[in-house]
Amino acid sequence: MRQDRVGIDLDTSLGYLLKEASSALRAAMEEVLRPLGMNITHYSCLELLAQRPGLSNSELARGTFVTRQTMNVLLQALERDGEVARAAEAPVGKALPTRLTEKGRRKLEAATAAVRDVELRMLAGLTEEEQAAAFRILRGMVTSLRG
Repeated sequence: MRQDRVGIDLDTSLGYLLKEASSALRAAMEEVLRPLGMNITHYSCLELLAQRPGLSNSELARGTFVTRQTMNVLLQALERDGEVARAAEAPVGKALPTRLTEKGRRKLEAATAAVRDVELRMLAGLTEEEQAAAFRILRGMVTSLRG
């Protein structure tokens, strides 16, 4: 007796392949960040602050794909370790803008180099045209899903 297949075919599912690629990328990034005393959220937070100084806890949480509570715990640790500084009082509203310290910039430099190596390894088998096409296609998928 034949049963009808339920679900999706994982071998041909683009969504499953994207999740597998995301998982492999995350594992490779965690592997190179761990010796630096960092994880992906820590690195992402520092990278965002380098590119957009003054972001609030909520903006950093959205940019690193974690909850505000998780980001608050991370920011407290980063502030304690001297990697970021936050204003004692909010200039407007309740948001405390955060900025990188010199120590945070030095940690970020090492982490950025390590993460760049992972990305280069990920793209090693693709031509420049294929890389550009992959970027364009993935950006289009994100745009479609976010409406």
